[in-house]
Amino acid sequence: MIDPNRLFQLEAGQKRRKLALSFGELERDIAGIAEKGTEYNFTSMSRADYTRALVRIVLEDPKLPPSQSQALRGLLEDKDFDERRACNLARNALLEILGTFPAEWDLVIAPHSATGSVTERKFFKGISVFAEDIRSPFNLGSIFRTAEAMGCEKVYLSPLCTSPEQAKAKRSSMGCIETLGYTRASLDDLPKDVPVFALETGGTPINEFDFPKEGIVLLGSEELGLSPQALKRASYGRVSITMTGLKASLNVGVAFGILMQAWLSSLN
Repeated sequence: MIDPNRLFQLEAGQKRRKLALSFGELERDIAGIAEKGTEYNFTSMSRADYTRALVRIVLEDPKLPPSQSQALRGLLEDKDFDERRACNLARNALLEILGTFPAEWDLVIAPHSATGSVTERKFFKGISVFAEDIRSPFNLGSIFRTAEAMGCEKVYLSPLCTSPEQAKAKRSSMGCIETLGYTRASLDDLPKDVPVFALETGGTPINEFDFPKEGIVLLGSEELGLSPQALKRASYGRVSITMTGLKASLNVGVAFGILMQAWLSSLN
């Protein structure tokens, strides 16, 4: 966390960017999902007071719209200061001034009731995903986030998948890469004694597919889908998501989420 006094020394654009990043980190810390190394650690004041100090700096920005200035001032004057709302409002105001917008990987999820350490993570035994040649770090992070949320036991990555250690992948995964972990593997390295099936066009409609109790689902790259070798390896079959739009196209992370919901529903 940067000392608020140092922010006054920055030029306007740099100050706005630094403030927006700081508010994002604060918002994640308030929600209890701060990435390692970004937790609130400014010892000279409480987090609430630190947030107030940053908001006051934003209020001095000559480009801040009057409506947002009024809303931020109202939050500061409220007896029950809503740190998270103040961070969110200030960050979005700054992004608007900068000409950018919050992206999916910047969303802050609500706290939930899950407790326990990483080693106590709950998952469905034998439910795994293999990502083949996913190039976008945002898509890869989204796959990890869905895999963790839906209870996948393992994530396998092909040798040509982008690195999960990239900052953009970590951001979009919301920390799930570290929580879930992964194994680099080729198609030949996958376990031989479990069903392997493909999420790909031209297969059995998802509402008719007979999902296995345990298995590995193969996800293909954004541009080419699964390779012929992967489709051959998917000896259990191929499942497809029925679509009616003109484009009939889904982001790979979204498609994986739909697939996982259907698969887990079949286990009940």
